[in-house]
Amino acid sequence: MVTEVVNANDLQKVAPVFGQLSFDNHEQIVFCNDKDTGLKAIIGIHNTVLGPALGGTRMWQYNSEWDALNDVLRLSRGMTYKSAITGLNLGGGKAVIIGDSKTQKTPELMLRFGEFVHSLGGRYITAEDVGMATSDMDLVRTVTPFVTGISEEKGGAGNPSPITAYGVFMGMKAAAKYKFGSDDLENKVIYVQGIGNVGEALVENLTNEGANIYISDINRERLEMVRDKYNVTIYEGDNLYGEDMDIYAPCALGATVNDDTIYQLKAEVIAGAANNQLANELKHGAILQERGIVYAPDFLINAGGIINVYAELENYGRQEIIRKTENIYNTTLEILNKATDNNLTSHQAAFEIAQARIDQRKKEQ
Repeated sequence: MVTEVVNANDLQKVAPVFGQLSFDNHEQIVFCNDKDTGLKAIIGIHNTVLGPALGGTRMWQYNSEWDALNDVLRLSRGMTYKSAITGLNLGGGKAVIIGDSKTQKTPELMLRFGEFVHSLGGRYITAEDVGMATSDMDLVRTVTPFVTGISEEKGGAGNPSPITAYGVFMGMKAAAKYKFGSDDLENKVIYVQGIGNVGEALVENLTNEGANIYISDINRERLEMVRDKYNVTIYEGDNLYGEDMDIYAPCALGATVNDDTIYQLKAEVIAGAANNQLANELKHGAILQERGIVYAPDFLINAGGIINVYAELENYGRQEIIRKTENIYNTTLEILNKATDNNLTSHQAAFEIAQARIDQRKKEQ
């Protein structure tokens, strides 16, 4: 008889999958591996009570496969509540492809990924996310119908980034209304962290509003392009979180509100496009509440993108996309008022509304 010795480090890697907070009763996790194309991907299907799990595919060079797994779990969970609170008949899912999208993404890799998506028979519908473009979704569409965010030329709703940004803008204005008594953002000092497609589109909306905008990003070339295009200011300091500002808009990756940053933040409002902005939803949500910082829940105000791609499934047009996205303003105010009335964090208030819709549908099934 052979007894296998497992050290403590190995146990730490085995145990967290079902036990960690981000797992949160996921229905299915699919690991996709293809030696020929180099594809290494993970698809997370969190919940399909309201409908098929829809969520974008992110391609990123993660530090480890465990980081990739944790990211897809957090993202797919967030998609469940994003669809629920926005009133869409969709569940939550997400996919990540491990790799550098600039150097490792190939047509063959995307096609193979599309075949894995197709093998799930529609339980998961993919779309565009970080490291992806509309052209990638067009390519995936050649091997599976279970993809949204395809180009307008091919009958899709096109790039969701401008609509995502518009939804964030609506949520930000609602949060400003709640905090400052007016939703006018003229002369408000706003720091936009991350100026990818969504961040840039948000800068455009804020510029039109007359806000005083500072931008930050790891890509210097892009910073200078956006600065010159919209006449905004590049943040040149080394601690953005400690700067005086009215609104902090995180639009890059998540967890920027964490143990290291939360007590440095001088913002009155947090409203941005990034997913999972709070490193710990309960702990950091409570600290923001204690500090009087208004947090517009990310899974609500960045829902414009999923509203945009949902149009492809429900066949509604641009006017309805805009109407649903503008309603983010009303829902944000509703949640912020509910939080105050019930002594909840804004994240808890939003979560309760979303969960109630899921629970009701489950009862009806």
